Amino acid sequence: MATDVYERLAAFLDDLPAGFPTTDSGVEQRILRRLFTPEEAEFAMHLTLLPEPARVIARRAKIPVEEAAERLQEMERKGLIFVMHKEGKEPEYMAIHWAVGIYEFQVKRMDADFVRDFEEFGPAWFDQTAWDRAPQMRTIPVGESISAQAEVMVYERAEELVRAQDTFSVAPCICRTEKHIVGEGCDAPLETCLGMGSAAAYYVHNGLGRAIDQAEALAILAQADEAGLVLQPANAKDAEFICACCGCCCGILTNVKRHPKPASMVASAYVAALDVETCTGCGTCETRCQMEAISLDNGYAALDLDRCIGCGLCVTTCPTESLSLQRKPEAEQPFVPKDLVDTNVKLGQARGKLTTGGLVGMLVRSKVDRMLAPR
Repeated sequence: MATDVYERLAAFLDDLPAGFPTTDSGVEQRILRRLFTPEEAEFAMHLTLLPEPARVIARRAKIPVEEAAERLQEMERKGLIFVMHKEGKEPEYMAIHWAVGIYEFQVKRMDADFVRDFEEFGPAWFDQTAWDRAPQMRTIPVGESISAQAEVMVYERAEELVRAQDTFSVAPCICRTEKHIVGEGCDAPLETCLGMGSAAAYYVHNGLGRAIDQAEALAILAQADEAGLVLQPANAKDAEFICACCGCCCGILTNVKRHPKPASMVASAYVAALDVETCTGCGTCETRCQMEAISLDNGYAALDLDRCIGCGLCVTTCPTESLSLQRKPEAEQPFVPKDLVDTNVKLGQARGKLTTGGLVGMLVRSKVDRMLAPR
């Protein structure tokens, strides 16, 4: 049984649906020691995946409410937990995954040492996420890559996800920020990470991003298409973030890319199709594809459907309209959870964490403590 507080925190984070694996090098321990003081590491394990006021967490930690509130506010400032801020109500605090979560919240605190540790840990984290069965993010087509006649669900259009919200933020992409710090990466736009709803409120409240309006959010989506960035919202119909990702920096896409069949790892409703008769072999699509799913063969484009993730980037700039997106057969359509809670349950199931000592136990404990905590 782990006795070191950081070992216990690592085990706690690994019991969350997205996981936090142990490595041979111990890089996960270095990361936690950089981010959490020993007191914060101990206190973090009293939070659950349900948002709770400070008084509930104070009861569980057996400390005064005022002390709990101070600790929680400092941990929020450091991006170690998530907080729901609603006007006229007390803040509610919750544990958050390593990723998507704590890692992304370090966007303003990164340095070269952080980057080296994160780069080392990233593949180990991804390999244990069960991403092929319950991904935290999904791929949706950019802008005009789907024809007006195509059958499209509302949650498959980035513009509709944005129009369904009224609170927005934009922050620097954590992945491109990380690469730039060590002199690597690409020249794609940096400020592209869209937050909506409670995610936007968190980013603005903690200075991780700036508040924007709906018009600017829609403009960022158009910019993503122009820059050749893949749109990846949360894997939920009620998504509260949309990432704009490149295949050279994005932690998810780079890990998916090393799989021999990236299409099998990604939740996407579409796949590219090519009309060879009209293709002129200009090569634009080969340059735009972030998954290396298109190559030129005898002067014409050739598709590798095992690598196509249905992002639509090849479609919007094809000068002869030889490329299109087609909806996958019904049997191949990915399941899209309703909201973040549903996403976590599906991920917990895939990783075998829906146990009385894991996710289920955590949620039951939260409900009991909420009823018993003094008001």
